[in-house]
Amino acid sequence: MEGNKKTKPRAILVFGAPCSGKTTFCEKFSRRFKAPYYNLQQLREEADFTEKQIHVVLEAISKTGQNIVIEGGLDTEAEREGVKKLLKLCGYNPTLVWIQTDINTIKARLKMKTRSVARAKEEYETKIRAMEAPAEAEKPIILSGKHVFETQLQHVLAGLDRK
Repeated sequence: MEGNKKTKPRAILVFGAPCSGKTTFCEKFSRRFKAPYYNLQQLREEADFTEKQIHVVLEAISKTGQNIVIEGGLDTEAEREGVKKLLKLCGYNPTLVWIQTDINTIKARLKMKTRSVARAKEEYETKIRAMEAPAEAEKPIILSGKHVFETQLQHVLAGLDRK
């Protein structure tokens, strides 16, 4: 019977350029759906976690069976595939969300964040060099980082319905 099927918990994996709106989206989405939000890049930087330690944390998180929102450490296709594969093994249904914002907006946001044109330029160039756009096979839900959250939310929910 359809009603007796247990649905897999969802993992929303959000990636994009620096200052594209990822954190803002993740925080609002997390609050709206009471889904825990984890920033993997923050764990790497603040706790000096290795890739293996990040995977141990993800395995522990997955034991809760809660829908989750994840940002950071998803800049390359290999990183995204590694996290998706682990989450699938843990019984999750991962969905990629790619937030795109135009370069001028990103640079302006970075200047405000770093309060330095030179630091903004350096951070932008370093992070953009390390990023890979998603392959067609990854099938991300694509959002504009300049749209309001409600518009982004409608787009993500419609994309989740199609998956």
